[in-house]
Amino acid sequence: MKKLNATRRAVMRGIAVATLIAAGCGIAAPSFAQTSLRLAVPDPADSSVGRAATRFAELVDEKTAGEVTIQVFPDGVLYGKDQNAAINQLGSGALDGLILATSVYASFEPKMNAISLPYLFSNYDQLKAYLAGEPGQELLTSLDRLNIKGLGFFLRTFRDVTTRDRAITKAEDFNGLTLRTPNNPLFVRLFQALGANPTPMAFSEVYSALQLKAIDGQENPVEVPYNNRLYEVQGQLNMTQHLADSFLLGLSSTAWARIPEEHQDAVQKAAEQMISEHDAEEIRQEEQIIGKLKEKGMQVNEFAEGELEKVQEIARGIYGEFEEKIGADFMQKSIDFVKAH
Repeated sequence: MKKLNATRRAVMRGIAVATLIAAGCGIAAPSFAQTSLRLAVPDPADSSVGRAATRFAELVDEKTAGEVTIQVFPDGVLYGKDQNAAINQLGSGALDGLILATSVYASFEPKMNAISLPYLFSNYDQLKAYLAGEPGQELLTSLDRLNIKGLGFFLRTFRDVTTRDRAITKAEDFNGLTLRTPNNPLFVRLFQALGANPTPMAFSEVYSALQLKAIDGQENPVEVPYNNRLYEVQGQLNMTQHLADSFLLGLSSTAWARIPEEHQDAVQKAAEQMISEHDAEEIRQEEQIIGKLKEKGMQVNEFAEGELEKVQEIARGIYGEFEEKIGADFMQKSIDFVKAH
């Protein structure tokens, strides 16, 4: 211990001497990061969300001149791949930062379900406006009670259903399909209404469940089956575009408080710049990923004429069941906002 303390004192004396010499010579003193935070993401480093996290870290370093640094940990390694546990750990301060889907946050803040009301959004401009606008800000503020500082939302492309061998081109094609969904009542109820057999399970179990034919399919933005090689066990990509969710970039309130006040605005601006860049790239890449899934052997299916409208009517019929959970006022605010955009 004495040797360790002596070493530490020597290092600190070296820093102090270097600083004095630099000052005497009229040059800038060496910079040492004041705050280092660890940011957990659920997907691989080269996935869309992994790249977004890396870009956020780059921008934070740039905008704070290295005074705040972000280390990115992909694949859910910091929270044992248990996404619900991750939110609890973020709120307690055990995790510094987290990027996770709003559909997971909905288990903790039911208002988040508004984003995923089926067929609420007709296009990505509406979704971007919603997330950046007054409804999105209200959702970020709602996280305060969980001791989470929400820095912003970045979009995911709309969710589509993949299946092993059944093409979905008509409303009735959902009948009897066993589909994995997130453990979210809104997702479960949607597919029940469509006649499917929704089966909530952790995403880490999906590949093996598909491989063993325990389930027929799953639903996610197209990058998920591509990045997770689901094309090896799924033959059909069905462009259902049934609902939206988004990724939420959040820090624990404890971690946010550790960032010096003079750098907090820079960290917020880094988040906003990353989100703007990411959203444009995400939309551009959707068609490219669909093409890659075709190359891997998947058949891409669209709804036949008139069938999308049938599916939308069934899907919107469940809105009333979630009015109390989401809150009648916020649900109506969400619907009115999208109609105006």
